[in-house]
Amino acid sequence: MSIFCVPGIKGDPSPKFISRNCCGRLLNVDFLPTHTRTLQLRLIFIPRAALTYTIPVIKHIPVSNSQFVATMFKVAAKKTIKSATRSYSTKNGAAALKQRFSELLPAWQADVKDLKTKYGDTVIGNVTLKQAYGGMRGIKGLVYEGSVLDPYEGIRFRGRTIPQIEKELPHAEGGDEPLPEALFWLLLTGEVPSAAQTKAFSEDLAARAKLPKHVEELIDRCPATLHPMAQFSIGINALETESEFAKAYDNGVGKKEYWKYTFEDCINLLAKLPTLASRIYRNIFKDGKTIDADPGLDFGRNFAAELGFGDNKEFIELMRLYLCIHSDHEGGNVSAHTTHLVGSALSSPYLAFAAGMNGLAGPLHGRANQEVLKWLKEMKKEVGDDFSEEKIEKYLWKTLNSGRVIPGYGHAVLRKTDPRYMAQREFALQHMKDYDMFKLVSAVYKVAPKVLKEQGKTKNPWPNVDSHSGILLEYYGLTQESFYTVLFGVARAFGVLPALIIDRGLGMPIERPKSFSTQKYRELVEAKAKQQ
Repeated sequence: MSIFCVPGIKGDPSPKFISRNCCGRLLNVDFLPTHTRTLQLRLIFIPRAALTYTIPVIKHIPVSNSQFVATMFKVAAKKTIKSATRSYSTKNGAAALKQRFSELLPAWQADVKDLKTKYGDTVIGNVTLKQAYGGMRGIKGLVYEGSVLDPYEGIRFRGRTIPQIEKELPHAEGGDEPLPEALFWLLLTGEVPSAAQTKAFSEDLAARAKLPKHVEELIDRCPATLHPMAQFSIGINALETESEFAKAYDNGVGKKEYWKYTFEDCINLLAKLPTLASRIYRNIFKDGKTIDADPGLDFGRNFAAELGFGDNKEFIELMRLYLCIHSDHEGGNVSAHTTHLVGSALSSPYLAFAAGMNGLAGPLHGRANQEVLKWLKEMKKEVGDDFSEEKIEKYLWKTLNSGRVIPGYGHAVLRKTDPRYMAQREFALQHMKDYDMFKLVSAVYKVAPKVLKEQGKTKNPWPNVDSHSGILLEYYGLTQESFYTVLFGVARAFGVLPALIIDRGLGMPIERPKSFSTQKYRELVEAKAKQQ
């Protein structure tokens, strides 16, 4: 580092220093007297970020002494520069995203207000009694900006298909898969971030990844017999101590400011999820030893490393893809809807997301990937290495005739092969086409739709995302099936947390649909039938 001293000027007698760090980045250094015992060293990365570092002053040496100031700079410089570098990434990571969202929000709020004013009384759908008793399936009643699911086209993230996000979102250097932190930016703002913005955001997330001591101790005390998803939920709830939103709300912050504190909570939570998840994984399945996130690595690579797969380039790529395609699937699924529902009561993002994870843990939702892999292994034991259509079809009918479903097939909305399934299949074709379990999944893909159509009990005989994800993870050695839903949970944060920020930004109200008893519904439909 080079340091150049500039004398103080009238009205500001403190000496000034102009410096260049090891990377050649220009620095301004101010030494500002605060009182007789301390000195503030202000280090400014021109033009973006600033850090103020307070150091003790030796009592008998005057603060104005240039020689003393220069000496203190040398003592504090190493630590200060390290901290300032972290501050730089913070300023240009999440802060840049926060600033961009702040710029977009007023027009967004105005658009929503105009839409409600002009068309607030417009009927957007009809509700049948069957829908009321069928889990409200298909009822148009939620606002969710990040993604929209079309029955025949599949998922679109801010209008972009999975192939489009794979192509358009920034990649890691030398990587082929999109970076999930870039997807977070897209889902929050509707804009594709630059490579530089994504890198800064990655650094910022890594800087926030450390867990509080009490959360580490809490997770370490959990018995290995407690399901990983239960531990994951416990850890997220315990992070409530870190909630900036909860503190601000208790201090009476105005409604228009809710989103800013929600934003900070969401970024901090997202950053800590891989650390929490990997600690659970290593405690239950490994030696309990953990590693810290590396500020120089992207989110997916850090997560892979924390799990113990940091040397496997293919697994790192898989993790980036996995996190992206499992992130969001519009707002009506259990984990997304629950996060929104609990968040609408102004619970902190930590409590809202934990509630969503409790929903994700169910076998009809996120745990389905675990069920698929178990079923595939059972099939493999019976059919051996014979993946002929005859053998596969026989086993499928055996499954159906026993009263079970074919796991991984069907979807509440989709009426075609899940594009997320296809993204995983393409990855497998590139990296593991000779893997026997991939061949089995491919064989089932050829036969299952025909069998399900013949059975006639499903509207969608095509595979969903859960049909494929398990065998990809197992191929690379992550064989602990009970942990798969935790991976899904980390991924789902990339979708539901931006949605929660948007909810607060748009001032969405508490969710409170109307319910009736069976008797009341009977009265309503019978009265309506008489009128016809």
